[in-house]
Amino acid sequence: MQLVLAGDLAMVREKYIEVIEHTKDMNIHARWIYGQHPSDTLIQTYIDRKEMYLLMDGQNVAGMTAITMYQAEDYREILWSQSLKDDEVASLHILTVVPEYQRKGVSKKMMEAILSLAMKKGKKAIRLDTLASNIPAQHTYEKLGFEYRGKQNLYAENTGWTDFLYYELPLGNI
Repeated sequence: MQLVLAGDLAMVREKYIEVIEHTKDMNIHARWIYGQHPSDTLIQTYIDRKEMYLLMDGQNVAGMTAITMYQAEDYREILWSQSLKDDEVASLHILTVVPEYQRKGVSKKMMEAILSLAMKKGKKAIRLDTLASNIPAQHTYEKLGFEYRGKQNLYAENTGWTDFLYYELPLGNI
């Protein structure tokens, strides 16, 4: 995985729009609407904080995600497998695989790179959330070893009030 460079917002935007426009059932599962979620502001913030990453296949982007080396306040409401401080956790956001690379093991390769990065940073768990409607993502996370830990009903601009499911991968046993 490689860090997204400061001037790469347009390229990352283009790839997220490609994912939104060409992923089957996007309007049912992830329900992303570019400009609402994700947005230029969100992505640029991740880029500026050096939290936005790409998985490359030669010169082609195969996948993208933001990785924060802390968990947000709303994650504190979940009954996790272990009680950790916010800065002991890596959190994944806007993780996606470019359509032409879907169902080709890219999620697994991304997770291996994310695990390596989180462990190098001394993190004790990786946590993430996904929409309850995003059944394909839930299956992928569970296949990669993540455990379902809870649900919250939250408001998001692109979904309105909806259920978010929370997953965790403890790193102590890896």
